[in-house]
Amino acid sequence: MADKKIRLKVLRQDSPDAGASKRWEEFDVDWHPQMNVISALMEVRKYPKTVDGKSVAPVVWESSCLEEVCGACTMLVNGKVRQACTALIDQLSPNGEPVTLAPMTKFPLVRDLVVDRSRMFNDLKKVHAWVQLDGVHELGPGPRQSQENQEEAYPLSRCMTCGCCLEACPQINDSSNFIGPSAINQVRLFNLHPSGKMHAAERLETLMGDDGVVGCGKAQNCVEVCPKEIPLVDSIARVSRDVTKHMLFGWLLK
Repeated sequence: MADKKIRLKVLRQDSPDAGASKRWEEFDVDWHPQMNVISALMEVRKYPKTVDGKSVAPVVWESSCLEEVCGACTMLVNGKVRQACTALIDQLSPNGEPVTLAPMTKFPLVRDLVVDRSRMFNDLKKVHAWVQLDGVHELGPGPRQSQENQEEAYPLSRCMTCGCCLEACPQINDSSNFIGPSAINQVRLFNLHPSGKMHAAERLETLMGDDGVVGCGKAQNCVEVCPKEIPLVDSIARVSRDVTKHMLFGWLLK
């Protein structure tokens, strides 16, 4: 099988400028056992020459952990958003079909397969996705986290800010400012925490606008594509209920 080739069809764009042209380029690379999309792209980087013999700049992509933990290598593989590091060539191309690679469409393009996911990290800031402490002085032991609380929180904590859920969500578009499932899930996570829930009201208030939970269209695409199988629809439903309760009765707590 040493002479077996895999064809990659990559959508490329040299810069984020609106005037930069998009183009498809095809590359043939040597097949190796247990090959994934990242290792195939590494082969292209070593010999960046298209199938018609044209020498081109190496394809630009982003990756870090190579074990579906960092979330950096998210892209469209054969039209489906997923992590490139766990996309195995033998499963994508069982009969030698070309493997198509394209960048996510819901984020600003940087170059080739790299996009700017800054909006997700800005959204984490907006919803205060952290446990806030009052200074650096000794505060004594914090409240204990029960086993039941840990079991509920752990699946929510697996989010790696990869962007799959936003890419698949039909409510994320140019005519909507919906914050997306990832940030809403983080509100649920930190409001569950025994210390984090002390600031639960502040987090819920960030989701009361038209960019908050009301923007969800309940398409449930997010749970279909989440590589960590986070119960995003459950999180949206739970936070939506909490936001409604806070809107109706939150003033009684002030």
